[in-house]
Amino acid sequence: MSIDAYQIDDQFTGKDPIVRSIYNRLLAALQEMGPVREEPKKTSIHLANKSGFAGVHTRRSYLILNIRTDHAIDSPRIVKSEQVSKSRFHQEVRLECPEQVDVELVDWLRAAYAL
Repeated sequence: MSIDAYQIDDQFTGKDPIVRSIYNRLLAALQEMGPVREEPKKTSIHLANKSGFAGVHTRRSYLILNIRTDHAIDSPRIVKSEQVSKSRFHQEVRLECPEQVDVELVDWLRAAYAL
């Protein structure tokens, strides 16, 4: 299968409708920052501006948002944090409802978007 064969909608097949609602709210918040490229992959959706700043992994009833930052985020909302290089971190947030796309999360994404 070629890379062009993957579609955004593929990520939501067989998932609860809430997962698409969370993604739509996330994307709307991101688009207020500027252009966002959605790059569907086999098991995820990469979100990019000039380069990738976040990734979305859909699950049956929630999604995992991976935010790429230049520092560790100290918050109980971060379910996993990994330093992948001297100045790059991957932070995972579990989103179970659209309301979790809040001011705090959008601030983290704004910083990632600007990197």
